[in-house]
Amino acid sequence: MRPLLLGLVLLGLATVARAEVTLELADQKGGEHALLDAAGELKDLPYRIDWHEFPAAAPLAEALNAGAVDSGPIGDAPLVFALAAGARIRAIGVNRSDPTGTAIVALPSSSLATSPLAGAASLKGRRIATGRGSIGHYLVLAALKSAHLSPADVTLLFLSPSDAKTALATGSVDAWSTWEPYTSVEELTDHAKLVVDGRGLSSGLSYQAATVAAIRDKHAALDDLLHRLDRAQRWSLAHEDEYARQLAALTGVPEEAARRSLVRRQQTWIPIDDAVVAAQQQVADTYAEAGIIHARLDVAPTFDRSFTAPVKQTASP
Repeated sequence: MRPLLLGLVLLGLATVARAEVTLELADQKGGEHALLDAAGELKDLPYRIDWHEFPAAAPLAEALNAGAVDSGPIGDAPLVFALAAGARIRAIGVNRSDPTGTAIVALPSSSLATSPLAGAASLKGRRIATGRGSIGHYLVLAALKSAHLSPADVTLLFLSPSDAKTALATGSVDAWSTWEPYTSVEELTDHAKLVVDGRGLSSGLSYQAATVAAIRDKHAALDDLLHRLDRAQRWSLAHEDEYARQLAALTGVPEEAARRSLVRRQQTWIPIDDAVVAAQQQVADTYAEAGIIHARLDVAPTFDRSFTAPVKQTASP
């Protein structure tokens, strides 16, 4: 075969190989799909993305554990829960946000919303809905600990976000420990009050998790994804109104709630460093102390530092 012809064949094979890479990406409502789309970061992808949406972190983590998806966003507490269950996943990127939107909310008609007791102390004896192993679950444990209460001092009902919302509306529970954008939706549509929020209790860290197999086989695609997420996040903070409109249109979340969630969280991708590992270890230790996981978990092996994102922060376009 002539050298020129051979070169063209090899180039064609390389192009086909790149095109055959498909990332199976998990997502949550109002998550990465909407962000990347709004920021224009889904254009000119050198690989294909198949999206799989989940209502919360628990089923997303199950899909990761089963190898049904390659990667997806997951909070610090659900990641611990998944790893303790034996999931072969790693954190490949870190996202920091203001944790105010992770909150225990109650409706105005509830005595919790008007309780003279301070914050977490008013939770004693209450029924609280949240997702098992979720950041909402962790917030309840941390809030109780801060008020010198134990998990036995409340009744936890582990429900999906849609079922928790219904339970709160019907009075089946006194409060719902949830996260954005559900917190903002509850505040704006049902005038819910924040009984306790995550400030001082939650690290505000969440992660891009990936399976060990995907890290091995699709490393370049995952690295490119992280750079796109970093750029898209910075774009959203510089275009709050535009992004809120697009997020509302893409997810069905009311525009005002979408904007409140965005402004409140102020999400930023940060490098994996020792401070991140220490914060994650605290989450794992809290779960172990509460008996949510059965043994102390060393989180250091959780993190894969072989990826190049995020890039150095610069002014957004």
